[in-house]
Amino acid sequence: MEKIAKMNESQIAQFKALLLAKLEELDQDDALGQDGQKIVELDQQAVGRLSRMDALQNQAMAKATGARRSAQRQRVLMALERINEDEFGYCEDCGEDIALGRLELDPTAPKCVSCASG
Repeated sequence: MEKIAKMNESQIAQFKALLLAKLEELDQDDALGQDGQKIVELDQQAVGRLSRMDALQNQAMAKATGARRSAQRQRVLMALERINEDEFGYCEDCGEDIALGRLELDPTAPKCVSCASG
């Protein structure tokens, strides 16, 4: 496939830099979120059962946030792979161009609007 006529090498480089920055941000967020995902210890000095329930809820929220970051990381990595294979900007279903505006909003978008909407 040849490159999208609407997108030049400079624009592709900008998308790549944006994706790499997002990947770095996700790595930093993961490092900060590791403490919240640790096993909740029973603290006899704490107020009681409600404190433990609060700690368990915080742990569950930290794990859910970690799962969302992991899914986002996978989308970023797939977009970077499409850039490396000169397939960035093409719909993975129909092969048509993905609108530049759509990629500017979400550079990880793998499908055109028509295919994404079903």
